[in-house]
Amino acid sequence: MRLVLLFLLITGCLQAKAQSANVRLEDYIYNDRITTVLLYPGIDDLENPRRLISAPIIPIQNTFPLILEFDDLSASFVGYRAKIIHCNADWSKSSLNDIEFTYQYNEYPVVTYEQSFSTKVPYFHYKLEIPKLKLSGNYVVYVYSENDRKLVLSRRFMIYEPGVTIDAEARFSQGIQQQFSDQQIDFKVDYKGFQLNAPQTDLKVVIRKNMRWDQIKTGFKPTNVRPFDKTLEYTFFNLENTFPGGNEFRYFDSRTLSGRGYGIESMERTSEFTKLFLFPDKPRSEGVYIQVDDLNGQYIVDQTESGRGSVEADYSPAVFTLRTPEDPDATYYVNGAFNLWQLNDRNKMAFNPDINAYQAEIFLKQGVINYDYTVVKGQDKKPDEGYVEGNYVATENDYDILVYYRPQAGRSDLLVGYRTVEWNRRR
Repeated sequence: MRLVLLFLLITGCLQAKAQSANVRLEDYIYNDRITTVLLYPGIDDLENPRRLISAPIIPIQNTFPLILEFDDLSASFVGYRAKIIHCNADWSKSSLNDIEFTYQYNEYPVVTYEQSFSTKVPYFHYKLEIPKLKLSGNYVVYVYSENDRKLVLSRRFMIYEPGVTIDAEARFSQGIQQQFSDQQIDFKVDYKGFQLNAPQTDLKVVIRKNMRWDQIKTGFKPTNVRPFDKTLEYTFFNLENTFPGGNEFRYFDSRTLSGRGYGIESMERTSEFTKLFLFPDKPRSEGVYIQVDDLNGQYIVDQTESGRGSVEADYSPAVFTLRTPEDPDATYYVNGAFNLWQLNDRNKMAFNPDINAYQAEIFLKQGVINYDYTVVKGQDKKPDEGYVEGNYVATENDYDILVYYRPQAGRSDLLVGYRTVEWNRRR
């Protein structure tokens, strides 16, 4: 009996190590049946739809947890468990042991779940409170099935401990050619009361646009250290702190399926689902910027009739159409937080010669969904949103400034400064 227990223990440990090694330390979905993965601060009513557009970052002395939600479209109950990984500033795995950043055993059963109610598409909705952790920094939570221990999703989040103060502002780019298209983030760091041994190199600064890890800049070094004032000044001359402005995001409203919401041209009802055909879109890279209120690429899950979007919002195929000539060297995608900003087969578009336009059909939960169009072309195969959407300096955007510090003899990067800078906010 002891040998059997020892064998099971060793096997479980080996499986856990193999599983951890396969985790992608990024926002990722590993199983097609998993969708609508949300991670947000549980500050307000957990059915308030606007909770979903807040960044998954909280202070270490928080009185509220982060909440992870996701749906399983297999329509049958599956037991899930979650684990947490501590990461460095560059999102590589830190060398810390679990006991150094967790208060309890690092394996958390997902015990809160509900079955969808009154929807054409059945699903199970799961919810997990991220447990309180000991250290600030970058983290990845990943979820796996209890049955086969296969990964189903991973999501990034952050915990910060105020140590330094960030003074920052957004403005027009100082670049002559970029002054009508790009936005510039100027900042300085005040470290009064925070011990730095080498102020020139001790801090790592990251600027992130609209909560997106595919749009960050880092590697900043202070251009001036004022030791008496305990201030680090960051002044740039080569546009290191400049971002393309982009454009306001397109959106459609499917919070009710009893009629056509904003952006929906027609609906097709079947016994399986309600299919949505969005109004055809056109490129916006040339022309005049038009002010539109958006969610900076995020999306809200909601259902008008009940107000319980978590379990009463239905899933609908949405057909996106972009009217632009075929380009054999280009691949078009419908992009947005609804797909974790990933470019894959789910949001890839195909050219339809019958209507001379690119189209994609994507299965989405009811709500208000922001999206834009991204093109991959050229030798570098670098995604380009400006190719279709354009870049305009007046576009409303949010920028996060994250400051990391590794103590002397420390084995991980801690997040000691956090500030959000709003540009041209109108609401």
